[in-house]
Amino acid sequence: MTSHRPEMIAALAGTMRSSVSRRRLLQAAGISSVAVAAAACGTGGGDSASDSAASAPEDVSDSEKVVNWSNWVEYMDIDEDTGAYPTLERFQEESGISVTYTEDVNDNNEFYAKVRTQLEQGQDIDRDLVVLTDWMAGLWIQNGFAQKLDKAAIPNSANLIPRLQDVSFDKPRDYTLPWQGGFAGLGYNIAAYKEATGNDSMTSLDQLFDPALSGRITLLSEMRDTMGCIIAWQGNDPSNFTQEQFEQAIDALTEQVESGQIRQVTGNDYLAALESGDVIGVIGWSGDIFALGEDFAFALPESGGTLWTDNMLVPSTSRHKKNAEAVMNFYYDPEVAAEVAAYINYLCPVSGAQEAMASIDPELADNPYIFPTEDFLSQTYVFMDLTPEQNEEYERLFQTAIGN
Repeated sequence: MTSHRPEMIAALAGTMRSSVSRRRLLQAAGISSVAVAAAACGTGGGDSASDSAASAPEDVSDSEKVVNWSNWVEYMDIDEDTGAYPTLERFQEESGISVTYTEDVNDNNEFYAKVRTQLEQGQDIDRDLVVLTDWMAGLWIQNGFAQKLDKAAIPNSANLIPRLQDVSFDKPRDYTLPWQGGFAGLGYNIAAYKEATGNDSMTSLDQLFDPALSGRITLLSEMRDTMGCIIAWQGNDPSNFTQEQFEQAIDALTEQVESGQIRQVTGNDYLAALESGDVIGVIGWSGDIFALGEDFAFALPESGGTLWTDNMLVPSTSRHKKNAEAVMNFYYDPEVAAEVAAYINYLCPVSGAQEAMASIDPELADNPYIFPTEDFLSQTYVFMDLTPEQNEEYERLFQTAIGN
């Protein structure tokens, strides 16, 4: 696999917009196995996703030209002077549909807990479109909390990049379309890393676990990203692994924790530690590291990193499904997708947006973290879809390994 020179990463980081990272908003503390079990074990109003079609409310989109959209903070192009969302305003002008856009998704489990009871009881949650990370979107689908999309109403859905068309949590993309995506991999302080090890770049977990960095590395408390990287490091497939392989990766994590190699398993607290110099290397998120500036670098491990997506989904209680699908179709236009990507700098899931970006910002058009090639994406894995029982057990094992 291709490694990345630090000067290349620094150059890429210089082209990234410095803003609040989507992932920086996740809670710093790890999700406890109890909380995950509570979220995962609800069966909702039906026993499976197939029940949502039968129980979906009447769609009144033709008479009520509205959409209520919940998204993450700093995840839309915005006019810094007026606070308006340029592409969203254009959609409203062109479609005649009024959009109430709310940045109220700060954490997957937190948002789910807020609306879960209503969803289970079939009560309107006053949202027609929500953006959820892949595994949480899968949970909503399993529990019958998502409506199946009418792809004929979303012709631009054909522009979804091939790498994201076949995912375990939503086969074959009947219920979701990716909004944006990103990567988990290796982040490090370039100068401090060279001083400690003599190496110019970090490209493997072997280098992250170098005793020269003992007590000066952190891993993510997001189980899927940390364990995905470790599973790949051990030569197994994070997209399709066995119980034995997961436990083997847990053993490796436990060894690193108990040896003192790992300073902390944390959420976004690692950013402050990287900036202060207390931490030299991390398993972290691409957008976070880019936001730190040119003194820091990010690389996908040679063994592979994780690829996550945040996905648009129509809740089972929405009464404006057709209007929500119109929103999806609009944002899968390559020109529109490029405008959004130019502002937020995350992985763009829309084919043709890279060509459109060339006229907006040629440097961004060449950035593989926004427009990855198939070869680049081959270095990444989407974490395997888990059953509620697996999710509970694996989270418990992970929390035990990191000392919680």
